[in-house]
Amino acid sequence: MQLITHADALAARETLTRQLGTAGPVRTPLLPVPESERDRPLLLKPESLQPIGAFKIRGALHATATLDERTRSRGIVAYSSGNHARAVAYAGRAFDIPTTVVVPRTAPETKVAAARALGAEVVLVEVAEREARAERIAAETGATLIPPFDSPAVIAGQATVGLEIAEDLRSREVPAATVLVPISGGGLISGVGAALAGADARIRLIGVEPLLAADTREGLRAGHRVDWPVAERTRTRADGLTAQPSELTFEHIRTFVDDVVTVTEEEIGEAVGHLATTCGLVAEPSGAVTTAAHRHRSAELPTGTTVAVVSGGNIDSERLISSLAG
Repeated sequence: MQLITHADALAARETLTRQLGTAGPVRTPLLPVPESERDRPLLLKPESLQPIGAFKIRGALHATATLDERTRSRGIVAYSSGNHARAVAYAGRAFDIPTTVVVPRTAPETKVAAARALGAEVVLVEVAEREARAERIAAETGATLIPPFDSPAVIAGQATVGLEIAEDLRSREVPAATVLVPISGGGLISGVGAALAGADARIRLIGVEPLLAADTREGLRAGHRVDWPVAERTRTRADGLTAQPSELTFEHIRTFVDDVVTVTEEEIGEAVGHLATTCGLVAEPSGAVTTAAHRHRSAELPTGTTVAVVSGGNIDSERLISSLAG
């Protein structure tokens, strides 16, 4: 199984820049958090500031950009819990092609409405039916399926997050650091891991999962992928972290990830409120798990500079208000 490399990440960034220019992903900064512990200073990588409010834009745009024009003209289709749907809808509009996204009925309305606003046709199904329905639509229409994570092109696009982290740490003259990345299907942490491994071997990469959806941590300890029933994984408020790694992403995780820690539902909610009130960042629960780990799992993490990837900020107003209220 061939893994994504640092060179693939560099090539993906060049493709995005050449084909999309300013319509491509934003280079998000590393934001210091003055209130963090002195021996564990925190830098936030706010992918919530992307045009669609999440890192998913990188992989969706890159996967679409790598299609030849004839294939691309037949359209694209995706299945998602919400953010990937919005990202693929954005890619469809950027390249002016037909787009269909298959989304679970339980997805936050803010994510569903955003995909529709970008011009995508939205198909609502039960959670367990997403992938099969999307594959059927692709077969019937000739559209290309853009998976949320099980794709080298998608992983390479997400790897540009890791390139930016390594470059910005170097510009700050940080000698070593720990990078915290959420894990769901594993596309983001796979790409970040590949990019960091080729940029600076001193950087530690730690994944973060909700305790209620910790299949990756269990799989790493067992030495192989494990399957958790959908009903178990979807108990968490972090709706964007309910997928499971594929064989491709699990192999990346085994190769590049140093450890995985978990956080509770209460800790996730507290982190959402903390990011909003202390850091001025709106984060969805899935994007807040890394901050939750930094705040509540210090005994399990190395000291020194820590980068927390805030993977997305698409949260319904009711859930945000609830988190702010404690």
